[in-house]
Amino acid sequence: MSKNAIIVGLVIFVVAALFPFWFNLGRSDTVAPKPELSEQAKAAKKCVLEKYDMRANHMSLLDEWRDSVVRDADRMYEAANGEKFQMSLSTGDNSCIGCHTNKEKFCDKCHDYASVAPYCWECHTNPKEITQ
Repeated sequence: MSKNAIIVGLVIFVVAALFPFWFNLGRSDTVAPKPELSEQAKAAKKCVLEKYDMRANHMSLLDEWRDSVVRDADRMYEAANGEKFQMSLSTGDNSCIGCHTNKEKFCDKCHDYASVAPYCWECHTNPKEITQ
């Protein structure tokens, strides 16, 4: 086989392999959804972490909380600003779901977009199921 035929074959392979990426480059009009804040969250104007930090690291924070509650029986978290929060997804006014009451509009919106299936609700009560 000649050297030129090998080079042509490699070029055709690379073009064919990368064509889907080039074809869709810049075509995506999908923008990450913004979670809808409840009236309680808007009124509180506070969260456990800063907005961008919370978006990127909330699962790590929740894992730390789980370990702290289960292993050390510590149920209060003190944020950097001195504010205290309950280390709970589903109980109390000063907890995650106490502020972000609509799971579909807040949690599920981004999780569905990112195609992730968090296991939080295997143990915790869905906010719809809470009757106050």
